[in-house]
Order: sequence, then C-alpha cells, then structure tokens
Amino acid sequence: MTGTFGGALEARGIPAGEGYLESDTIGEIEKEGNVLVIKRINITYQLKIDPELLEEKRDAIDRVMRVHPNSCPVYRSISGSIDISARLELV
Repeated sequence: MTGTFGGALEARGIPAGEGYLESDTIGEIEKEGNVLVIKRINITYQLKIDPELLEEKRDAIDRVMRVHPNSCPVYRSISGSIDISARLELV
C-alpha cells in the first residue's frame, strides 16, 4: 500500500521518494484452532513535508489518504478477509 500511496502523492506534486515517505506495518495474529491467522494490519505512514508545501497540498494529501486503498492491488486482494487500517503522521 505504501507504493500506491507514494505514487498517488507524487502524481500530485508531493515528494514521496528518497526518504520522504516511510511506513511501519503491524500485523495482528490470532490463533484459530491450531492455525495462526492474520486478522488485522495497521499501517502508519510517515511523510516528511515542508510546511509551506503542506499548507498548499493538505487537501490533496487528505484525499489521497482516503482513496488510495481502492487503487492498491494488495488492499483489494486481502481487505475482504483482513481488517486493514492506515494513518498518516506528518513530519
């Protein structure tokens, strides 16, 4: 999902490569019978952005955050069986 998010930001003139965008992902696993099953995935994006650019692009960033999952092949493939959440931290 990070690649899809970054690509959407870049398309809107918001730098996301070369250390501007990073993410941390935590998977939550539960045991069903004797099988470990991934139940939830929580993603935290960290976007380094100049304050002036943030002021100019804030609406675009918020929109990308809302819509990028539906353009992501991974999200579309697993979201029906695994709860996926994402949040954004601006640095």
